[in-house]
Amino acid sequence: MWMKTVFWGLLLFMLVATTMAVEYGARSHNSGPWSWCDPATGYKVSTLTGCRAMVKLQCVGSQVPEAVLRDCCQQLANINNEWCRCGDLSSMLRSVYQELGVREGKEVLPGCLKEVMKLTAASVPEVCKVPIPNPSGDRAGVCYWAAYPDT
Repeated sequence: MWMKTVFWGLLLFMLVATTMAVEYGARSHNSGPWSWCDPATGYKVSTLTGCRAMVKLQCVGSQVPEAVLRDCCQQLANINNEWCRCGDLSSMLRSVYQELGVREGKEVLPGCLKEVMKLTAASVPEVCKVPIPNPSGDRAGVCYWAAYPDT
């Protein structure tokens, strides 16, 4: 008898959970707090011009002027939804690659390897001490996409 009760209870739970998932769009790739970062929903991706300059300078080993660092950190902090910050940095990095005509090559700029530029861009939140969602529980850190190839 109790097996039937458990079975019907689980069936009812699955029915309610499925209905809620459909209602809140959980089947979509755009569910969760990051869904507000999708340009298709009207979100405007930040160009992060200060971070763009900072990442290029750091990658080639140049000193980053204080004003450039300050601009970058302010631009990143101005992104109200912290879930969007890493996505905007990734978009900025892709636009730098596009601007420089980087394809599969390893060198982005003279003396600047693609992997170094990617890690430099991914660490901007840590450098700026601007919070990003992080599974470790820290409020600042390195963007998760730095661990994946071809970002």
